[in-house]
Amino acid sequence: MAGLSTLILLLCAAKDVMPSSSHWKPTWPSYRVPVILPQSTLNLDKPQFDAEARLEVVSPCGPACHKSSPLPTYEEVKHYLSYETLYANGSLTETEVGIYILSNSADGSQGKSRTKRQIYGYDSRFSIFGKDFLLNYPFSTSVKLSTGCTGTLVAEKHVLTAAHCIHDGKSYVKGAQKLRVGFLKPKMKDGSKGANITKSAMPEKMKFQWIRVKRTHVPKGWIKGNANDIGMDYDYALLELKKPHKRKFMKIGVSPPARHLPGGRIHFSGYDNDRPGNLVYRFCDVKDETYDLLYQQCDAQPGASGSGVYVRMWKRQNHKWERKIIGIFSGHQWVDMNGTPQDFNVAVRITPLKYAQICYWIKGNYLDCREG
Repeated sequence: MAGLSTLILLLCAAKDVMPSSSHWKPTWPSYRVPVILPQSTLNLDKPQFDAEARLEVVSPCGPACHKSSPLPTYEEVKHYLSYETLYANGSLTETEVGIYILSNSADGSQGKSRTKRQIYGYDSRFSIFGKDFLLNYPFSTSVKLSTGCTGTLVAEKHVLTAAHCIHDGKSYVKGAQKLRVGFLKPKMKDGSKGANITKSAMPEKMKFQWIRVKRTHVPKGWIKGNANDIGMDYDYALLELKKPHKRKFMKIGVSPPARHLPGGRIHFSGYDNDRPGNLVYRFCDVKDETYDLLYQQCDAQPGASGSGVYVRMWKRQNHKWERKIIGIFSGHQWVDMNGTPQDFNVAVRITPLKYAQICYWIKGNYLDCREG
C-alpha cells in the first residue's frame, strides 16, 4: 500500500550528488529521477474555449504559506501529475499516471494584488536587439504564444510554457484550440525569405513566423481553479508543434537548490507587454524557495509568463558548460512578512517528478528520462 513512506521516497528522489567544496565550478548534480507512466486514457467532452487569457497569475500565498502546507498524499501526487491533452481538432483526453521508483541497479546510474508585475527599483531588464543576438542561442530559444505569453524551445517540436497561458484553472482560454507559436525572423528588405543574409539583402526588422500547435499537455494539479492553493506549483504546460522548428533548443533539468546555483542567480527572456516586439532579458538573485517554487525579484511585466528560467553550470560527464531550463516563470505574489508587505515574482521549479513527466511528454520513453 502506497502511503506516506512512498511519498517521502518520491520527494527524496531529488537527492543529488554535489561536487566537493574544493571544486570551483558550479556543477550540475546527478539526480535519481522517478518514472511516470500513463496508466489509462479517457476521452472527455470538447472544451468550450470560453476563458479569457490571463498573462499573469497573482497569489497571496508566499514561501511561509507554501512551506507550512501539509505534504500531499501519494494518491494526490498521482492526481496532480495526471494530465489533460488538448488536440488541434478540439478533442480532449485525460490520462491517469503511475509513479515508480527504480533502484540504482535498475536504472543504470493574503494580500493585495496588482494589475501589473512589479519593477523592483531600477528597471534591470535588457531589450535584445539585432539578429546577431536574437537569432543566436540562448535568446533564439524564446518564442511567443498567440495567447500573449512566452515559451521556450525544449526539443525539436516542443515548447515549455505556463499552464495559465492556455487554461485558467477551470476552462481553456479563447484561442487555445488554434494556438500558434511565433519565431522571430529577419524581415528582408528585398522581400526574400532565405536564411542566407547578404549585403544586398540586409534585414530591415524582425517579424514573427508562426507554427500551429498540434497538441498541449496540462497537469491536473493546475486544473483545480485555485492558483492560490496547490495550483501555483503546477503552472506549466508542454506544447507539441505540427512541424519541427529547426532551431537549437535548451534542455530541461532538475532544479538544484538555490544555494547551489551560480551566484544564487537565475536568468530568463520573454516578450514583456510594455516593450512590444522586443525580446527582454533579465537576471536576478533567488530570494527564497520551496520544494516547488523559486521566489525572486526579477523585473517583469505581463507577457513574460511562461519564460524558461535557466542557469549555466558545468556538466561533468560531458566536460563542458551547459545551460538548462530549471523552471517556468509564472506569476506575482504579495506576501505578509511579519506584518510587512513583501512582493515576489515566482517561478515553478522543475522537480524530479516534473522532470520525469515533462521528459516523458517529449520523448515518450521513460528510459530516456532517467537522468535529470
